[in-house]
Amino acid sequence: MVEILKSGLYDTIQDLGRPSYQQFGVPLSGVMDVYSASLANALVSNGNDAAVVECMMTGPKLKFHNDALICITGAKMQAKLNDVFIANNTAIIIKSGDILSFGRLELGCRTYIAIAGGFRSELIMGSRSMYQDLTNDHKLKTGDRIPVSEEKIAIPSSFASVKTKNNYFKTKQIQVIKGPEFESLSLEQQRSLFENEFTISSDSNRMAYQFDERFENQLQSMITSLVLPGTVQLTPNGQLFVLMKDCQTTGGYPRVLQVIESSIGKLSQKLSGDKIQFKCIAL
Repeated sequence: MVEILKSGLYDTIQDLGRPSYQQFGVPLSGVMDVYSASLANALVSNGNDAAVVECMMTGPKLKFHNDALICITGAKMQAKLNDVFIANNTAIIIKSGDILSFGRLELGCRTYIAIAGGFRSELIMGSRSMYQDLTNDHKLKTGDRIPVSEEKIAIPSSFASVKTKNNYFKTKQIQVIKGPEFESLSLEQQRSLFENEFTISSDSNRMAYQFDERFENQLQSMITSLVLPGTVQLTPNGQLFVLMKDCQTTGGYPRVLQVIESSIGKLSQKLSGDKIQFKCIAL
């Protein structure tokens, strides 16, 4: 069992989500940064779909009630075990009674905590991912207790550690392909999409990342069509936004671009005020 002594700004349990239920209008959900979450799971010998804790900007304070093996990846938040600094991207042995805490955010936006055997929160529609109105809670709160595997952990004689490049968090380039309505834009508008930088808005969240700039636009709303995480929509008033993991499954705004999966992770590590630039790739 892992006890939440103090919750962070927005901590949730996430896995790879509910891909089999989007046809019924159920959002995919799941980890925002698949690369970082998968790395954390790999370093404690979990499968990619094991549930992790996703933390945004500030981390929780956790007490472990049994021995465990954990790994922290993604954003750097000055992680400490019993008030001693520990590194990201390496497996860490935990003893019953140990306390994990976090300090100042140094790099990125979202941190992932994996535990050997995965977090065992409620399983709904094949996933443990938290989502408002679908799971009992949409985020972790102080006093919560998260079930974990109580099987004895086989401690390896040595641990792998991985170096991640800071460029993953600092790059401005977000790779995209052209969306279904891209060709409806004028040539000047198409060039503008790739030549200009866009600033992450403070309104960004797990549903969508918005931008402060307005994009000149004469396109009208359209018949509701399928959308998915990474779809870049353009509203009649020129608002561009990128749908993220908790997005709806249909939408009525033109889909001008589609962010590729690896760049969704990079975008999710951006903070309000950060700038990005779309880069079109050929598939």
